Amino acid sequence: MKKVILSAMAFLMLFSCQNDQTESTVAATNAMTKRACASQDVLAEQLKADPTLVLRMNQIEAFTQKTMLTNRLVNGKIVIPVVVNVLYRTAAENISDAQIQSQIDVLNEDYTATNADFSSTPAEFAGVAANVGITFELVQIKRKSTTKTSWGTRDAMKSTKKGGLDPTSPANTLNMWACTIGGGILGYAQFPGGSSATDGVVIDSNYFGLSSAASYPYNLGRTASHEVGHWMNLRHIWGDASCGNDLVADTPVHKTSNFGVPTYPYVSTCLPAHNEMTMNYMDYTDDRGMYMFTNGQKSRMTALFVSGGARAGFGI
Repeated sequence: MKKVILSAMAFLMLFSCQNDQTESTVAATNAMTKRACASQDVLAEQLKADPTLVLRMNQIEAFTQKTMLTNRLVNGKIVIPVVVNVLYRTAAENISDAQIQSQIDVLNEDYTATNADFSSTPAEFAGVAANVGITFELVQIKRKSTTKTSWGTRDAMKSTKKGGLDPTSPANTLNMWACTIGGGILGYAQFPGGSSATDGVVIDSNYFGLSSAASYPYNLGRTASHEVGHWMNLRHIWGDASCGNDLVADTPVHKTSNFGVPTYPYVSTCLPAHNEMTMNYMDYTDDRGMYMFTNGQKSRMTALFVSGGARAGFGI
């Protein structure tokens, strides 16, 4: 398991290095067979555009580590208000209220370990498998017709001036955008520390909530479970580097991203020999192949909501 106590210089090196360790963008024709999350790519571009972002993220990381070490975590129930912004050109993109609610339901199950497949957690990982204890409440759906065929990952969907919809009260509301992203990208999120004007999560409308069989193997709403994890300060489980560090102590080191539904046990090539946690939401496996967070990930997420935390505005 990994050590996660880093010096301030190590924080700077981490985020500076990851600026160059971006994910490959898969072609649109491969969107159905290989997960592609653009959160790290978007972070790299934001770091280039705003040199002060790395300082804010380093401060958030230092606060997170201190909070986890002192066990100064929230005791109350964390309920996240959610506004969903639907941008559509076609009827299919104008997803129904029921489909939107299904996504909220999936998030509530996955973040409280009430998802049916949580029981599939291997005995090896049962001791660290977590009920994160965070729930989500849909408070508003906003819809806007558009002529855009795709939005990309430059946050245009988050700006009314650019044809999208501005975020609603981002200091105390999770904004989600459902639209066609393009480029084979299923979704992306903004990490804590970024601009409030672009804060939130974007999910391609094909993969938002419990979608049709045509969206298989990403039709179970787990794209949002993954992206909301980023929004709550989780990194990819492989640390966006070969045998990298995701800053969580109880997740095994992964060689790289995993796809499909790997058969357990999946032995890592990172030494010493161990099994990878391919069923973790922060890997790249199919929706039916991911079904757990860890206690370490829970501590990292909930640290955001204490007094002085990056998302303390949610009033916990």
